[in-house]
Amino acid sequence: MRTRFRMVRRAFIALLAAALLGAGPATAAQYVAPAGSGALFLFNGHGWGHGVGMSQYGAFGMAQNGYTLQQILQHYYPGTTIGPAPQTTIRVLLADGKKTLTVWSSVPFTAQDGAGVTHQLPAGPVKLDATLLGWPAPLTFSPGAGATLTLGRAYRGQILVDLVGTKLRAVNVLPLEQYLYGVVPSEMPSSWLPSALQAQAIAARSYALATRKLAAPFDVYSDTRSQMYLGVAAERPAATAAVDATAGQVVLYQGTVADTVFSSTSGGETESAVDAWGTNVPYLISVPDPFDVISPFHDWGPVPLPAATLATQLKVSGPLVSASTTPNLAGRVASLSLLTQTGLTATVTGAAAQARLGLRSTWFDVGVLSLSAPLTIVPYGTAVTLTGLVQNVDGAYVEARSAPGAWAQVGPVEQGTLTLTETPTVTTDYRLATPDAAAAYVRVRVTPAITLTEQDANGVAGTVQPLLPGAQVAVQQAAPAGTLPAWTTLANGTIDSTGAFAIPVALQPGAYRVLVTPSAGYSPGSAAVTVGG
Repeated sequence: MRTRFRMVRRAFIALLAAALLGAGPATAAQYVAPAGSGALFLFNGHGWGHGVGMSQYGAFGMAQNGYTLQQILQHYYPGTTIGPAPQTTIRVLLADGKKTLTVWSSVPFTAQDGAGVTHQLPAGPVKLDATLLGWPAPLTFSPGAGATLTLGRAYRGQILVDLVGTKLRAVNVLPLEQYLYGVVPSEMPSSWLPSALQAQAIAARSYALATRKLAAPFDVYSDTRSQMYLGVAAERPAATAAVDATAGQVVLYQGTVADTVFSSTSGGETESAVDAWGTNVPYLISVPDPFDVISPFHDWGPVPLPAATLATQLKVSGPLVSASTTPNLAGRVASLSLLTQTGLTATVTGAAAQARLGLRSTWFDVGVLSLSAPLTIVPYGTAVTLTGLVQNVDGAYVEARSAPGAWAQVGPVEQGTLTLTETPTVTTDYRLATPDAAAAYVRVRVTPAITLTEQDANGVAGTVQPLLPGAQVAVQQAAPAGTLPAWTTLANGTIDSTGAFAIPVALQPGAYRVLVTPSAGYSPGSAAVTVGG
C-alpha cells in the first residue's frame, strides 16, 4: 500500500536561488507561435508537484506566521501524532548497473569481503570492476576515524558494493539521522525558519521509513524516486540542527509511521490521495493552504503550446481546435478533453497531461487562441472575413502588420467565437495575441485589381488599383494543356502615373491573360483575356 505513494519529487536545489532571494519567476519575452502551427493553447496553473500532503512553501509560510512544527505537520497530515521512530539505520542506493566504481578516502580505510575478512586499504582511490579485487562479494567499505567515503560524492557511513550479474551496485549504509543531514537541505532551503526545517526533517524521516523497500537490497533511492540525498556536500548547519532537534521523531497514524508525502507548492489547497492516486488515506486529504501564496510557483503560466505540438505530446490525432478540463473535488484537473477539427474528442487524464506536457502540477486550466482567413488571396479593395476562437484567455487582442512590418493592435476581442471583417490595402498578416503569447498569424495576400477596358486582336488596355506607376504588365498566352511553361509572355508594358496601361500585340483567337507584377507588398495579379475567332 505504501509504495503507491512513492511518487516522483523534483529536486528543490534548483529553486534555492529564487527561494533565498524571495523572487518570483523572471518575466519572459512574448512567445510567438510558428507560422502555420494552427491554434495556440495556453496553460495556466497553480502549484508545483503532486500537491498531496505538506506544501513546503506553505510550511515556510506557516512558520513565518508563528506556527510550530507540530501545528504545521498536523495541518498537512490531519489526525496524526508525533512519536518515536522504529528504525535507526537506512540503506541508500547510490549506483546500480555500473561496469566500474571508484571508492575513495583521504585517510586509510577498510573493506570487509563476503567471507568476513577485513582488508586494510591505503588512502586514495580504489577502482572496482566485476572482479572486486579478487575478493568475494559483497565488499563493505568503512571510513577511517573522523573521515568519510567518496563515491562521486562524499557520504557518511559505509558503502557496500555488491556484484549483480556482471555489474556493480553501491549502497550507502548509515544512521538514519546522518542520512537526513543530506536530505533536508536538498529538499528545503536551509535559510528557512527552524519550525519549517524541523517539520521537513520529521516528514523526511517518516517518508523514508514508510516507503522503504522491504525485502530488497536497499531501502531508498538517493534521487527523486524517494527523496533527494546529496551527501555531505549538501549539509548545512541549520538543517543539521533541525534534524538533531527532532531526532528519532516521526509522524504516526494509529501507531504506524505515516507516508508523509510532500511537494514544493500546493497552489492554495492541497490535493487528496484519492484524487491524485485513487487510494484513500485518512491523513492525506485536501486542506486549505493559504500561506503557500509566498511561493513563486503559487501561480504559473502561461505555458504556450501550438496545436501540433500539443497533439504530438499527448499522442492525439489532430489538428486540435479547442480543449476543456474536468476538475476533481480539489479543483485540479481530473481529465483534459481535446476537440479535433473533424469533431472528434480525445480525453487524457490530468496526471498524464501534466507528465507529457511538463506542467508544474495538475491544477491548471487551458485557453485557446485561434484565427483563420478563408480567403487568403484577394484583389485590392476586397473585404475578407477572419474567424477565430478566444477561449479562457483574458486580455486578448487582434494585431496586424503589413508583411513584413511591425505589429500593431487592431483592437481587443471578447471571449468566444470571433468574426472580424477587414479590407487590407496591402498584403497583411493578422494574429491573436496577449502580452505573454501570440498565436500563429494568417497572411492575406493582396493582388492588384485589374479592369480591362480593351481586349481584341490588336492588344489589351486597362487600369489597375491601387496606383502602381512603373509596375510591370505582361500579356501572356496559355500553353496547351500539360505543356510547360503554362504561360508564354508575348509582350510587356508598364503602368503609367494614372494607373492605366495599354499593350499593343497581335493576338490570335485563344486564351490569354494580363499579369501585373507589382512591387513589395502585393502579390502578382492577373485578369483573363479571351480573343474570339
